[in-house]
Amino acid sequence: MLDVPMTQVPLVSLADQQNDPEGFAQAFGGSFERFGFAMVADHGIDPALIDRAWALTEEFFRLPEDEKRTYHTPGGGGARGYTPFRTEIAKNAKVTDLKEFWHIGRELPAGHRFRDVMPDNIWPSAPAGFKETFLELFAAFDTAGLKLLSAIARYLKLDPNWFEHAVKDGNSVLRLLHYPPIPADAPGVRAEAHEDINLITLLLGAEEAGLELLDKDGDWLAVKPPVGAMVVNVGDMLQRLTNHVLPSTTHRVVNPAPERRGNSRYSMPFFLHPAPDFLIETLPSCVGEGNRYPEPITAHDYLHQRLVEIGLLKK
Repeated sequence: MLDVPMTQVPLVSLADQQNDPEGFAQAFGGSFERFGFAMVADHGIDPALIDRAWALTEEFFRLPEDEKRTYHTPGGGGARGYTPFRTEIAKNAKVTDLKEFWHIGRELPAGHRFRDVMPDNIWPSAPAGFKETFLELFAAFDTAGLKLLSAIARYLKLDPNWFEHAVKDGNSVLRLLHYPPIPADAPGVRAEAHEDINLITLLLGAEEAGLELLDKDGDWLAVKPPVGAMVVNVGDMLQRLTNHVLPSTTHRVVNPAPERRGNSRYSMPFFLHPAPDFLIETLPSCVGEGNRYPEPITAHDYLHQRLVEIGLLKK
């Protein structure tokens, strides 16, 4: 396995995959096994598209609160559209996170077999170009994510295309996140310590720092990718699938220093999910001396359990 510095998440280049797929798989997978995180440069998403997406994200969240709330679906679990400030709470946390967000999912044709569990997208009337930009970005994330899953399959000694059937028509979500300016006495933090639910998360970085991961030795490590790179991390579904060979690492977004608390923070994570009917069953090659998860579960049922835990769905 890859030997990496104990206090630094490696930076790998997705461009290396084309000429040396095995070497890239070892570098990327080794970082996942050691940290549950990797930083990925040359991910292939058009910088102009990303710039357009940032501008539209900021423009949307500047809309009046009453207008944003017209796109909120009470009882919808935050699956699509707007989720107001201080709604989501990390598992076992005592206070809600200091954030608001917007969710975009996969567009499904009429009559598709997953339409009963994957709701239609909600699109705001403003800003102009919102729908077109974020559907294009969603597709770009999908493409990059499949390349990274291919590397993970190689690392796990599976067929490089193993994940393709798992994520076809998957319930992935693109989240537009806004952490507003916060007063010095605000209770809680921007995002309390948590793990992600999905297979992998692809995160376009924020100008404002704050992302930290909990390392194996108990230290919190700041994760700040170089300009143009993204952060990628293991989600609980992949952790379960691999019997913790690839760990879903606890992470958080801490509040900034007092002099930066007047600044907003924006980020765009893409939560790559399998199809709702995909059965999360421990890979035989990862069982080792014992299987932590002898009972398989569908991706849909697992997602529902976790959304209840974080306060987005009621029991």
